[in-house]
Amino acid sequence: MSMVLRLNEDRLPAGGAPAYLPAIERVIYVLEGDATVEFASGCAYQATGSAWLGGEELALIPGPDGARVLRWELDTEFAGDRGMLVAAPGAGSEGKHSEEIGLDSRFGWLMRCDRVSFPKGGIAYTHVHQGPGIRYCLEGQIEIQSEGRSDYFGPGEAWFESGLAPVLAITSKEMETAFVRCFVLPRSCKGRPSIRYVNAEDAAKPKTQRYKVLGERFIEVVGA
Repeated sequence: MSMVLRLNEDRLPAGGAPAYLPAIERVIYVLEGDATVEFASGCAYQATGSAWLGGEELALIPGPDGARVLRWELDTEFAGDRGMLVAAPGAGSEGKHSEEIGLDSRFGWLMRCDRVSFPKGGIAYTHVHQGPGIRYCLEGQIEIQSEGRSDYFGPGEAWFESGLAPVLAITSKEMETAFVRCFVLPRSCKGRPSIRYVNAEDAAKPKTQRYKVLGERFIEVVGA
């Protein structure tokens, strides 16, 4: 089935009105400030560096100093400003990346959000993942070598990885690097790493990257 995974960066002003969002599978990650996610059965306070995952209609309420958040959503179609915050004076959205993805209907799926960090000069050896996702660089710089090309990403920049195409990731020798990502994986990956190394000799090497899973949940996917 064909779906669209998109990432928006939202800015919510201090003391601003709630931003209302429709029911859709999503992840909200707080980059700066804090926010409360309010939904039908309750609410969840989200501090800087935390993530909320859910699929219900909600209100996103900025904290006293406002909030800057990343918002990944899994939708059924591309459509102009679809996914942008509306009717929230002073708030704004920037589309960071959207990508059409194919999800095998024979699998059940889960959505995961995690943070990956590297020391100076860290490397993630040539690998694949069990599903597609969009990454967002938090700090440092990362080079992504895949499908015969090299791309470089720094703070505030986002990129897509299909999971199927092998990737070699090389990070800055001058500074530590970190990114946060949301990807869609088969449900059997719950609680398990999704990475697989392409070269047998790399699987045995010491790994420099460190992972922090911020949340994961089973999702219901309705294809277009």
